[in-house]
Amino acid sequence: MAEGDGLTMNNLLSEVQGALDKFKLEDEGGPNDYYSPYANLEKAAVLQEARCFHDPTAVRESPRKCCTVIAQLLHLTNTGQYMNSAEATEVFFGVTKLFMSDDASLRRMVYLFIKDVAETCNPDDVIIVTSSLTKDMTCDVDLYRANALRVLARIVDAAMLGAIERYVKQAVVDSSGQVSSAALVSATHLFERNEESAAIVKRWISETTEATTSPNEMVQFHAMQLLYQIKKHDRLGMQKLVTQFSQRNTLRSPLALVLLVRYTAKLLTDEVAEGRQSGSFQNGTNFSRAGYAFLEASLRHKSEMVVYEAAKSICALPNIEPQELSPAVNVLQLFLSSPKPAVRFAAIKTVSQVAVNYPRIVSKCNEDLEALIADANRSIATLAITTLLKTGSENSVDRLLKQISVFLSEIPDEYKVTIVKSIQRLCLTYPAKHRVLVGFLSNFLREEGGFEFKRSIVNSIVSLMKQVPETTEGSLLHLCEFIEDCEFTMLSTQILHLLGELGPGTSAPARYIRFIYNRVILENSAVRAAAVGALSKFAARCPSLRSSILTLLKRSLDDEDDETRDRASVAVSVLKEAMEEFPYLAPAEDADPDEEPVPDEPQAGDPAAFVLLQGLPMSFDRLDRSIRAYVKTPAAMDSPEQLTLSTLPIVEEYEEPDSAVDEGDDIGADAALAAAVSGKEKEKKEVVDPAAAVYAIPELAALGRVFRSSPPTALSEEEAEYVVTCVKHVLPEHIILQFPIQNTLEDQRLVNCTVTVEGDSECFEVAGEVAAESIKYGETVNAFTVISRIPDAPLAPCNFECVLNFGVIQVDPKSGEDESDPFEEEYPLEELEIATSDFMAKVSVPDFRSSWEMVGNANEVLEKFALQFKKQEDAVAAVIDFLGMQPCDGTGHIKPGEGGKKPHMLHLSGVFVGGTNVLARAQVAAQGDASGVLLKIAVRSDDPDVSRMVADCIR
Repeated sequence: MAEGDGLTMNNLLSEVQGALDKFKLEDEGGPNDYYSPYANLEKAAVLQEARCFHDPTAVRESPRKCCTVIAQLLHLTNTGQYMNSAEATEVFFGVTKLFMSDDASLRRMVYLFIKDVAETCNPDDVIIVTSSLTKDMTCDVDLYRANALRVLARIVDAAMLGAIERYVKQAVVDSSGQVSSAALVSATHLFERNEESAAIVKRWISETTEATTSPNEMVQFHAMQLLYQIKKHDRLGMQKLVTQFSQRNTLRSPLALVLLVRYTAKLLTDEVAEGRQSGSFQNGTNFSRAGYAFLEASLRHKSEMVVYEAAKSICALPNIEPQELSPAVNVLQLFLSSPKPAVRFAAIKTVSQVAVNYPRIVSKCNEDLEALIADANRSIATLAITTLLKTGSENSVDRLLKQISVFLSEIPDEYKVTIVKSIQRLCLTYPAKHRVLVGFLSNFLREEGGFEFKRSIVNSIVSLMKQVPETTEGSLLHLCEFIEDCEFTMLSTQILHLLGELGPGTSAPARYIRFIYNRVILENSAVRAAAVGALSKFAARCPSLRSSILTLLKRSLDDEDDETRDRASVAVSVLKEAMEEFPYLAPAEDADPDEEPVPDEPQAGDPAAFVLLQGLPMSFDRLDRSIRAYVKTPAAMDSPEQLTLSTLPIVEEYEEPDSAVDEGDDIGADAALAAAVSGKEKEKKEVVDPAAAVYAIPELAALGRVFRSSPPTALSEEEAEYVVTCVKHVLPEHIILQFPIQNTLEDQRLVNCTVTVEGDSECFEVAGEVAAESIKYGETVNAFTVISRIPDAPLAPCNFECVLNFGVIQVDPKSGEDESDPFEEEYPLEELEIATSDFMAKVSVPDFRSSWEMVGNANEVLEKFALQFKKQEDAVAAVIDFLGMQPCDGTGHIKPGEGGKKPHMLHLSGVFVGGTNVLARAQVAAQGDASGVLLKIAVRSDDPDVSRMVADCIR
């Protein structure tokens, strides 16, 4: 190019470089070098500038200045510098005068300001601007029409919407895509505002349907959104909508087709959830066949967005057959080799989710997944590895671990945690590979890594020990080697606690003593205390090791830490006493090797085993609550009765204790340690004693200590004139019914309120009533009815009819003064049931299995029932409710996805009135013909009558 030809290549490059230099921020410049044009704005100065809105000349000649002032006003509003009512009104009127300007930028700023400030202004002021907006809505400029529609949707109410309905309906079918989209989006917002506006928008369904034929893709998308909003509660209407659009093939917008795919998938999911569809979708109802056919056809669409949404929807369908899933997996397999990282990530994420339930179908993608291990995107590579761990065969485990070992050193800890959990699941799938997998995990314990990564490995190894017992001894040795150089105190104490629990039960417990004692010498006070506790448990469970461990523990008697010193002192004292009472006799050297060796276990009555191994019969939280309840009981502190654990009040557990901190995070029997390690300890809420209202009345307090109190039971509707509930306080010989009564009538005061209880019962009789003297409007006051148990009569469920009796005094709502004498009234209430479960306190046991064996089967009651529940989960919840007992060992809930697949074993414990401990084991199995649920239950207690009553609770 000749130099005289004007713009040369060199000149062009220099111009571009100059522009870059002009806008480039210096690399060494920090965020403090940036200066905001809106910094240090003063509201008074901006309001002064806003007066230019009233000057027609300034508006006409300086629209840029007006835009700047509006931007400053919006900045003040959005940074918390709000205008008062007078200022907002003045500015708002000024902005309305800017409608005379024809400048497009200024007009858009006006719309933005009105939409943003309208909510804080006086509604009467906002109405004034609607005429200008309505005028813009009918003008010839599409930009003005679209923006005016969006603003009007924010400020109009249902009455005003009816006045402009004709214009909005015309805009919905307008030839301009900008206007039509604005009208549809505005209609969506109006539909969600209130019922009156929604009723008006529903009348636009024909115009909305017509908008779906628009050539503009965004108009089709917004029209589909609005149609769904209008018809989402009409199942048949939605099925008709989906069927029409899937068969007509009129939608050209990929976004609209994505919505149609989602609506189809939701309807198919609802078909299964509501019981209309079972088995294969291709052989199901007419809609199921048509819906699945549309999803499968969408897999061949030219848009990747539609294809992926269809594949994802098919994979998420409940109870889908493997052959119906294959087309979606084939498409996702193609996406795994896409050059676009977003497409690869979406595909691998969906494939990983499918692999959980259908690993065999996904296994055909293994070659593509192995290629993704080296992907530059670490999220994709991590998902590829975790998916391979789900789908790989037993023969490919060694090769996968070799690939993972290189990969793990290059990724952050959060990705490592995901892979560790996948390796744990793989070990459960192939238990024969436990040595290789546990060894692989333990190798990374000695590598560099953060607390969460090391914690996930430790918890995975611990969980595997519980589920694959063959891994116990090898895993304990790996953990011992880890604590030799562990920098995390929490993990060290966790592992030492675990060694104390599991180590003495291994074939050679002495091998762990050296590792534990090293922690006494080399670690901080918390770890030293945990090590002393672990050594004490070894000595308590293994009499052959007591003399050597006693020597080691004596060295900690002079420890500088109080906790360590106290633990050692207690252990030494108890072990000395145990060794004197039960000296250990080593087997003779010339003993016959064929003879059965003497077990290395503590004998019955061994004080060391009692003190060091046997836990408290209740948790510390329950002990604290029980002592507090004891102190609040009238005359408890003056009682000559000795305070023991057995004499403390029973306190119930209203929430089932977590069996594990997290999936795969089983840490052992110490729940406090589990909560501390996980960092997820729940905040303790102050528990209010429901019996406090009973103890406040001397006549009721004289009846004795309340055994348990039931949750409130509603005896009237919440919207009734008089709202009454009932709390049943169970005592050994009485039941006190507490009736909180609320007066919701403003012109009445209730006096002398009692609840009359009548029923035909052979084991209960009404003994007395305590009236609520006066209940003003809005107040809730308690009335009481006392029911006595008839001596020697067996407990049996019964129903009582309840009637509220009270006097009514008319009052002046304004002054609250009485205007009439009282007159008697009656108000019938719902029936009140007293069931056997009301006499059962929800109390868990530390170890259900050992408690079950200890009670024995002398008073066991076995029963079998056929329950009319469609879902296994509902049957489990109903059994717990019928018996009124506390689920143990995490058996109160069925894991997601396992309902109906296999029988569920339910462990329950409780204390019956009178202090009788009750245990129950129930097997809940879903019958294959979907005719209900089969329940087999065994109840054990020390009283055969109690066992029978509890078993008879099932109905």
